[in-house]
Parts: sequence; C-alpha cells; structure tokens
Amino acid sequence: MESTAEFAPSASGSRFFYGWYIVGVGFLANVASSFALASTLSIFLKPLTADLGISRGVFSLLRSGEGIIAACLAPFIGTLVDRYGGRWLMAGGTAIAGVGFLLLSQIDGFAQFAAIRLTLVTLGDCMMGYMVVNVIIAQWFVRQRGRALAFSSMGVGFAKVCMPILAAWLLVILGWRQTWFVFGLTTMVLLVLPALLVIRRSPEDMGLRPDGASESVITASSVASSKTENFASRPDLDAAWTRADAVRSSAFWLLVITFGISSMGVTGLNLHVYSYVTDLGHSAVVAASVMGVIASMQLASPLAWGFLAERIDVRYAAMLRFVIQAVGLGLAIATGNLFCLYAGFFLYGIGLGGNMVLPDILWASYYGRRSLGRIRGMGLFISHMLAAAGPPFFGFLFDITGGYGLSIAIFGAILILSAVLSLMLRPPG
Repeated sequence: MESTAEFAPSASGSRFFYGWYIVGVGFLANVASSFALASTLSIFLKPLTADLGISRGVFSLLRSGEGIIAACLAPFIGTLVDRYGGRWLMAGGTAIAGVGFLLLSQIDGFAQFAAIRLTLVTLGDCMMGYMVVNVIIAQWFVRQRGRALAFSSMGVGFAKVCMPILAAWLLVILGWRQTWFVFGLTTMVLLVLPALLVIRRSPEDMGLRPDGASESVITASSVASSKTENFASRPDLDAAWTRADAVRSSAFWLLVITFGISSMGVTGLNLHVYSYVTDLGHSAVVAASVMGVIASMQLASPLAWGFLAERIDVRYAAMLRFVIQAVGLGLAIATGNLFCLYAGFFLYGIGLGGNMVLPDILWASYYGRRSLGRIRGMGLFISHMLAAAGPPFFGFLFDITGGYGLSIAIFGAILILSAVLSLMLRPPG
C-alpha cells in the first residue's frame, strides 16, 4: 500500500466551490435512480402479480436477481470510476435505464418483464446510481464529506416522498404499463444533460482541492499523531489500496458484514412494506402514506446524520442508526394500532436515512480517495449478494406463514447485531 500526503481543507475563498454543483447533480441522480428501487417496484407488486399470474415469492426473486447482477457489476464499475471518472458512466447509464423503463410498458409476460429489468434497468442503474455518485462526491470533499453526501442522498428521500403518490395516481389514470413509460422519459430528462455538463472526475482536474481548500498540507505522520480527533472528520491519507490489500484487512470484512446483513432486511421490507400494511386491513392510501412517512424521514434525516458524523466518531453514529431502526420496527409490529404503525415507521425512516450517509463516510475515511471506487465496488459486490436474499426471504416466508411478522422480527434482531458490530469497527492498520 502506497501512502501520500493529503491536503488539509481550510476556509475556502469567496468563490462558490464547484463541488457543490457535483452534489446537485448527485441529488438528481438519486432521484432518477429511485425509479429502479425496490420501494418503487413494491407499488407495482399487487397489480403485476395479478396481471401476470405469479406469486409474491416468485416476483421477489426478480429483485434478488437484480441484486446479484448489480453485485457482479459493482467491482467493474468501481474500477471505471477510479480510472475515467463518472461523467460518461452516469450519462450512458441514465440512457440505458430510461430505454429499459420504456420497454417495460410493452411487455406481454413476466419473462419479458424480468429480462428487461435484469439487463437494461439493472445495468443502467448501476452506472448512474449511488455508488458512482458517492465515489465522485468523496473525491471532491473530505472535511465536509458528511454534509455533501447527505445533501446528495436527500434525492432518494425526495423521490420516495413523491413516488407512492405519483405512482398510485399514474396507475389509476394510465395503468402500470404507461406508468413505466412515464418513468423512462422522466429518468432521461432528469440526468443525461446535467451529467454531461457538470460532472468532473476530481477537484485536482480543475486546479482545485477537496472542499475548496487552500494550499496548506498535512503529512501522514501528523495525521497519525492525532489520537483524539474523530477519524472520519480529519483528512484521509489518500492512500492507494489494491483490492488484494483491502480484502486482507479486517476492517474491510467488518464493514461489509455490519452493513451487509442489515441490507437484507432493508431490501426485503422495501419490496413488501406496501403489501404488509394493506394485509393488516388498512387502505391503499394508508399504505402509501406509511411509505411516505419512511421516505420523508429519509429526506429529512440524512443532513442531521451527516453533520453528526462530522462531530462524533462515526461508529457511534452507525450504532445509533441501527438501534433507532430496530426500535421503530418493534413499535410498528407490536400492535395493530395505526398510531404505533406510523410512529414505528417514522423512527425506522430516521434510522434508514443514516444508511444514505454513514457507510460511505466510513469507506472513504478508511480507504481514501485514490482507490475508493474499486474498494467500494468490491465491498458492494458482497453487500449486494447479501441484500439479494432479502426480498425472497420476505416473500417465501409470507407464502409459508401467511404473514410478514416473523420476517420483520428477524430483521429487527439483525439490526441489533449490526449495532453491536458497529462499535467494533476500526480503520485498517
């Protein structure tokens, strides 16, 4: 592993730092990417399974297949981001995903639907999605990385707040086929041109420095001597890691396991939460509003998590995030009371908002900027494989037990385990 000195951010000048334009396009990318999310697909679960004649368990396998393919693509796309930047990746991915959504409006059966989702939609989303966005932002920010990632990730929350209402309205007036057509056009309009016009690989390519910093530098030894400072808030050493070096470090595996096992429950619940609420006897409006509550907290909370991560040890922030999620889930399923349902998923959404920020702060802080794409991509390969088990686990356990209570309870237990593992995280030696 090769180490170099890192620039220490200081107060930037009066000129607006270009990195914030990158963050703005990241926000748009997260909005556009939300059309491929499990939470969006969940709106279509009941009409699609009814029209295409398949069970919820079989339909859930589609999301697992997408997760496995995304896992396999992540290391390659991460390497491309490190080597070439994300400008053309994001623009090309947006066009590919948009075409995929347009074609979904023309399918005749589930096999065609699955083929398009597993190829065009999954490939396009990987090329324009949050991994590429977050790696680019991590190149542009060090000290303000938490807030920058938070502002960008709020695009997911914004889209999820609007998505249930928008999708339900479009399903009523257009049907599910034409709803996908509208999603395809919207995806391409949102991101193709902004990505081409704004995205740049790194601040150094434009004669700038992370955070709009001055010329002052800090050496590796002086950083290492700072024992009390929050690791994620101090400048990273910008070390160059190979995949082999990273995989041999215990920090890599602990990060993967801590956030990977919890992602199984997140992907499963995202796909089935709408059906869970309606199966309790509540109306579709209530189910959509519950999803809106979760999404609202995903919109509102990332900025708080980002600022918190700049001020305390990120391990403690991650632990708190998992605990809040677990408490929220417990409250949501404890009774059939509508208030508890809303309050529980309100807390769950706050915790989920931390997932938009905290893992990427830790990865960037532990492994630096120079090789972040390939290391993050390798981590996501394993995390996505774990996450792929979530949707069919929820779906087939529903088919067996006739409800979602057991799968959600298991998810809550996993969240507590992840909270404990968070406290064991340490930067690689």
